[in-house]
Amino acid sequence: MCVTCGCGGKNSVVEGEQKSAHTHDHHHDHHHSHAPRVSPSRIVQIERDILSKNDHLAFHNRKHLAERGILALNLVSSPGSGKTTLLARTATDLADLMPMTVIEGDQQTTLDAERIRATGVEAIQINTGKGCHLDADMVRRALDTLKLKTGGVLFIENVGNLVCPAAFDLGEAAKVAILSVTEGEDKPLKYPDMFQAAQLMILNKSDLLPYVPFDVEKCIEYARRVNPNIEVLQLSAQTGDGLEAWYDWITTQRTLIKKTAEADGE
Repeated sequence: MCVTCGCGGKNSVVEGEQKSAHTHDHHHDHHHSHAPRVSPSRIVQIERDILSKNDHLAFHNRKHLAERGILALNLVSSPGSGKTTLLARTATDLADLMPMTVIEGDQQTTLDAERIRATGVEAIQINTGKGCHLDADMVRRALDTLKLKTGGVLFIENVGNLVCPAAFDLGEAAKVAILSVTEGEDKPLKYPDMFQAAQLMILNKSDLLPYVPFDVEKCIEYARRVNPNIEVLQLSAQTGDGLEAWYDWITTQRTLIKKTAEADGE
């Protein structure tokens, strides 16, 4: 598992981040294995250490955001679910109603961040290199670069992956799992950790339902089998059908965060 090797953390690049004075390439003449043989107990300990450090940083990210009344949503899915299309549509439709900022996570390129910036919303790209997920330290570094507005919404689009992002808390208020109807209704059972960790499941690309063999009711049943409390929305980011319910959900969550921040500040 990636929690064992800690993939991506050291080689991640946060767009706009100042380079450290200690930067150098490693050229090794000796052979070394990237998959050493270790005992199961040692693997468990390494996983615990990595996740413990990540959780510590996530706690501080969450505190930093909560104190400013900022709603942070961690958007997770497999590649091709329509995360970026949904995010770009959301940025366009809600830009005049609330401050928004986006952190984009991909292994390479700044294509998604450029799509968001084209809507007029500030976006920063994190390239994880060989890493298959964002972690709390990458988000912390991005937060140091961004100028977030109090009471706004921070969308974090994670790397396309339904496995590893489930284990890494970024300091978000909620994970939003996006599943397109082209992927199959059995995904919640195949990737239970992700859907158990999510507060909301979005069934995207609903406009394709007449053309694909996807059982909506069965998918919802599977999701609630692993997470009885998960909320579900069905929409099409392409046609706009169902987006109002998504926007209402964001507004409700933002109001809760702002009220909590105001109460804590009294």
